Amino acid sequence: MTELTKLTIAEAREKLKARKISATELTDAYLGAIDAANEAFNAYVAVTHDKAREMAKASDARLAKGEGGALEGIPLGIKDLFATEGVHTQACSHVLDGFKPRYDSTVTANLWADGAVMLGKLNMDEFAMGSSNETSYYGPVTNPWRAEGSNAQLVPGGSSGGSAAAVAAFLCAGATATDTGGSIRQPAAFTGTVGIKPTYGRVSRWGIVAFASSLDQAGPIARDVRDAAIMLKSMASVDDKDTTSVDRAVPDYEAALGKSLKGMKVGIPKEYRMDGMPAEIETLWQKGIAWLRDAGAEIVDISLPHTKYALPAYYIVAPAEASSNLARYDGVRYGLRVPGKDIIEMYENTRAAGFGDEVKRRIMIGTYVLSAGYYDAYYLQAQKVRTLIKRDFENVFADGVDVILTPATPSAAFGVADQEMNSDPVKMYLNDVFTVTVNMAGLPGIAVPAGLDSRGLPLGLQLIGRPFDEETLFQTAHVIEQAAGRFEPQKWW
Repeated sequence: MTELTKLTIAEAREKLKARKISATELTDAYLGAIDAANEAFNAYVAVTHDKAREMAKASDARLAKGEGGALEGIPLGIKDLFATEGVHTQACSHVLDGFKPRYDSTVTANLWADGAVMLGKLNMDEFAMGSSNETSYYGPVTNPWRAEGSNAQLVPGGSSGGSAAAVAAFLCAGATATDTGGSIRQPAAFTGTVGIKPTYGRVSRWGIVAFASSLDQAGPIARDVRDAAIMLKSMASVDDKDTTSVDRAVPDYEAALGKSLKGMKVGIPKEYRMDGMPAEIETLWQKGIAWLRDAGAEIVDISLPHTKYALPAYYIVAPAEASSNLARYDGVRYGLRVPGKDIIEMYENTRAAGFGDEVKRRIMIGTYVLSAGYYDAYYLQAQKVRTLIKRDFENVFADGVDVILTPATPSAAFGVADQEMNSDPVKMYLNDVFTVTVNMAGLPGIAVPAGLDSRGLPLGLQLIGRPFDEETLFQTAHVIEQAAGRFEPQKWW
């Protein structure tokens, strides 16, 4: 049965349609894999055995009548940030203890409408704040990849670490994820999976626990580019409940795969060559450039001059929005409540016990930059920088560039409880150095596995596209995937 879990979404879809396998068999294979291996990874914080089997049975009935949806019978993992009716939804935070919403997020509702099966809720950094999946109240997630000749545990990246690890370890066919500053693309790069952050507004944010509302965007993490295209088609939609969602037809992303790159202009930004960047990252980038050139694309050097300000500006804007969004967690209506002598003390006690260190750090930064006397100096300034970053991209695209190629991360995965990383928050924040510009400008970005480093760990390349031009990203990423091949970890669990 384990071989069933090796099928991609596209392969499983064909076998289910042809009735060569049933949704129940496929779901049972995944549930068996989760029960056997989740202890090793800590990827799932809740496994919904009964619900999954019930949904698979309903899928089989629809498939028997020839009425299957686009994801009929496909078992997925759901990041703990997405509301799922009657099921654990806590953003992996103690402050939301016991919370089970009475509704589904728009994204999960879209997936269920297309016939997907829910296997359970996936671990993540608390409130999506982190780059290593070590800030979760439920403990860190372990990357299925290990360096050659080493048993040391590695992080899967964050905040969607549970999603990336579960996909890489064959514990779900695909997973939902969210990206505020790189939280889909960085874990995808660390685990040899494909992750796309769509254009801001392409996917509804309704029913997703908010971190930074002007930056958050949901997308899929999948085994290959085709699976990511299939999932995004189901996840994306306009939504009256989210005023930032955009009313544009959702294209058939899968149809873009296999199209020629002839006549396409690929931009290479000089600002992404960072001081101290490992030689392996530069080599991989050059490989990616060669693959796209061989496929018929024209390679042009470009400049995005405000890139160097993106990370500091991001770490002002995101915490500011977080401090505002997280003010709603007070112990009054739901989640954790720690009593106090009056309501103010109850708020204070609840938040002190409920939020982890990283979340507290970001709330304090955010509250500081929004406070009287500092608002203009920090927050307003950061928003102006954000406009300049967006303009850099607009200028490049106006010059005829179709897509931009950059590294996805400054390194391969690092160790769990890495002393150097965990003792210095700024070092951890630097993991997002290649990804935050995309969120600041609201653009789509995809991370695709492109090679292995000297220790046998996966490395990814990032493609950045024009607004609402995810099709070009899939088309170009597919070329890189074909040239690089697919990667999976050596099984040790």
